[in-house]
Amino acid sequence: MTSTWRLIISEPHNGAWNMALDEALLKSAAEKTVIPTLRLFNWDPAALSLGFAQPYSDVDLRSLEEKDWHLVRRPTGGRAILHIDELTYSVTAPLDDPILNGSLLESYRKISIALLKSLALLGVDAIGDKEYPNGNGKSTPKPVCFETPSNYEITARGKKLIGSAQARKYGGLLQHGSLPLRGDLTRITRVLKYESEQARQLDANQILDHAVTLEMVLGRIISWNTAAEAFVEGFSSTFNIHFEQCSPTEPELRMADELMQTKYNSSTWTRRM
Repeated sequence: MTSTWRLIISEPHNGAWNMALDEALLKSAAEKTVIPTLRLFNWDPAALSLGFAQPYSDVDLRSLEEKDWHLVRRPTGGRAILHIDELTYSVTAPLDDPILNGSLLESYRKISIALLKSLALLGVDAIGDKEYPNGNGKSTPKPVCFETPSNYEITARGKKLIGSAQARKYGGLLQHGSLPLRGDLTRITRVLKYESEQARQLDANQILDHAVTLEMVLGRIISWNTAAEAFVEGFSSTFNIHFEQCSPTEPELRMADELMQTKYNSSTWTRRM
């Protein structure tokens, strides 16, 4: 049976707006005032996002400001991500959605299948079926998300390609993630704090050992639009979804604006840990 989802293709926005809109979409999905949604978006300017419980002290604020990059804290877990030169996706649905119902890990696995299909359409041979004993492959937390593999994380050539995180709140689920299209993955180390330059360089080397961009895998640059088309087709064919492309509803936009002002642009939220 074919399911109908919304497809929202967003114009590039700053970090606070992107996270506020994702949470607004989550609330709407949980309240079942809208159907499940796949949102594809980008960031302008570039932004460093911290995981829900990541220490604010990880950030080198002076370097971040010198580069005119923004800072935001995500409603989902995980570690820091520099959102630049990437395609970002989010999926929002009620917890009892017939496609994504089940435990957090089960829904994460289901979405990973759609992500793998999307990458296959781009010519990428990726895997995403590995589980780790404690949910990740390392016991010591790292400041950078793409250093650490997690359950059903998408990898190519043995390196992390798509990083994702999920939150369950209000009776709904939000999963969002990043596909780096191109560029220098070590740029993130320039806006994080380290005990020494040697430690910074070591972390940069570890990122290159554990993560990869789409360009590095394919040997050519894939445009944002081409990657977005593959995601739409990947989700559609995996779950037998008919997409209705639209914009967020007026209530969602009002909710996002309020969340941006009261939460995601607030130091109380950003510096909460």
